[in-house]
Amino acid sequence: MRIAIGGWGHETNTFSTLATTYADFRFLRGQALLAEDAIWREVARQGHSLFPLFRAWAHPSGCPTRACYRQIADEFLDALERCLPVDALFLELHGAMEVEEIGDGESAFLKEIRRLVGEEVFIAATFDLHGNIAPEVVQRCNLMTAYRTAPHRDMQETRERGVRLLLRCLEEGLRPTTALVKLPLLVPGEAGVTEVPPAKDLFARLPQIDRQPGILVSSIFIGCAWTDSPYTAVSVVVSGTDEAATQREALALAGEIWQARAEFKIDVPTASMEEATRLALAAPEAPVFISDAGDNITAGGAGDSPLYLEHLVVSGVEGALVAGITDAEAVQHCFAAGEGQEVDLVLGGKLDRQFAHPLAVRARVKRLVPAHEGGKPRAVIAVGGVEAVLQSDRTPFTELRHFAQVGLDPRGYKLIVVKLGYLFPELRDFAPKAIMALTPGFGDQRMERLPFRRLRRPIYPLDAEAVWPERI
Repeated sequence: MRIAIGGWGHETNTFSTLATTYADFRFLRGQALLAEDAIWREVARQGHSLFPLFRAWAHPSGCPTRACYRQIADEFLDALERCLPVDALFLELHGAMEVEEIGDGESAFLKEIRRLVGEEVFIAATFDLHGNIAPEVVQRCNLMTAYRTAPHRDMQETRERGVRLLLRCLEEGLRPTTALVKLPLLVPGEAGVTEVPPAKDLFARLPQIDRQPGILVSSIFIGCAWTDSPYTAVSVVVSGTDEAATQREALALAGEIWQARAEFKIDVPTASMEEATRLALAAPEAPVFISDAGDNITAGGAGDSPLYLEHLVVSGVEGALVAGITDAEAVQHCFAAGEGQEVDLVLGGKLDRQFAHPLAVRARVKRLVPAHEGGKPRAVIAVGGVEAVLQSDRTPFTELRHFAQVGLDPRGYKLIVVKLGYLFPELRDFAPKAIMALTPGFGDQRMERLPFRRLRRPIYPLDAEAVWPERI
């Protein structure tokens, strides 16, 4: 069989004012795509011909521009056309890409792919469980499967599951049907952590459903609450060879989710910025990680709000680290001054001008980190008893190695502020205590504060009167 491979992922925060351009995307092309996972070597050994195209991804942010969409889509379609004919296409998508002037990005992309390859080519796709999933996406894919963990620990496992299901369908001549059920339910990702109930118990049902006669694979999509679109909601997707069974199992699982709707809660203490700091300083554990949730880069926050740094400095807090603040201009000033020198800086408020404001500080340059291995220059500064990492880009601190790269040991601090919502797996396992500060920003956790315009209403919990199954 001839199988083309590629993907395109973006989690769009439509409340962000930061447009996403072609330059914001990173690409994994050609043979590098195959080298990423041993599953492709296994597929090649079975005698299949593989045609790796590329996978593009960018940090969550505002809508990709129409020009950005057109450039990436055209590159992909041109590369795919050169491979034709193919028997199948394996895609890694996200499910929450909203494009300027176009709308749902995955729907538009898959429509163009189908126009090129026709209806007979088998399309299998994997998704982030934070995808919102438009009906058109389901119509244009033959098979869909999504991550089953948040924080994400199973990206490779999901890829392998998708590939094995694709091969099974090709070898057995299966043409699955897919049932989609969308609930009038809005759940921010931090309230859908799969390591605690109710999400833990609901996602544990998926392997059981997959074993049912006529079922191939099932998925729950928590959705991306910061994407203001008609499709933003919790969804259930079930693919199988028995259409009645897929619909039955999708409706049954959706019913279980709806019954648990009031139980979706953030699984760490939440507080105002001031209260979060007080709780962290009073805690016996160290370090305490505090999420600056409104400026959460992984939900599309700008990453350049100095609000928390200002609070810590004004409060006279000692032994704190802010990791980090995006400000390329400030990094340049630190390099010009040199390590050990005092420098006047105006930090942040350059990307997010809606919720953040620039902060003028007199800082000591503790460490300069030149660009290396694709990473851009960074600087570590001290303002009073507080240290901060200044960054040239919007890369979040999600792993322990990110601290090591700037010469910092997290164990040396009482509290660490990160531009995240929930902690990513390694930090979650490392942190003795975590607190979420409900700060303002593009990633505001308080859904009622967001200016939704396209969201289908009524929807729970914004609208207590939302009912289901009337909205199937």
